[in-house]
Amino acid sequence: MKPRRIVSTFACAALLCALGACSKPAPPEKERPVDPQATQMRDAIQQPIEQAKSVEGAVDQGAQQTRDAIDAAGG
Repeated sequence: MKPRRIVSTFACAALLCALGACSKPAPPEKERPVDPQATQMRDAIQQPIEQAKSVEGAVDQGAQQTRDAIDAAGG
């Protein structure tokens, strides 16, 4: 073989190897929602808040009855 032919064959082989190594990147995985990790802490914080909200109506009603009683007594 002639040296020129060897060089061109080697150049073609190197070019094919380089092109073969350059492949399309893999698409990223679909995003999935994060699993809640602090549910116990959140529940411990939310429980007294929910309890207060549930008795808020009774407290407001009692306050209104007290105001009505004061107004009825002439105060």
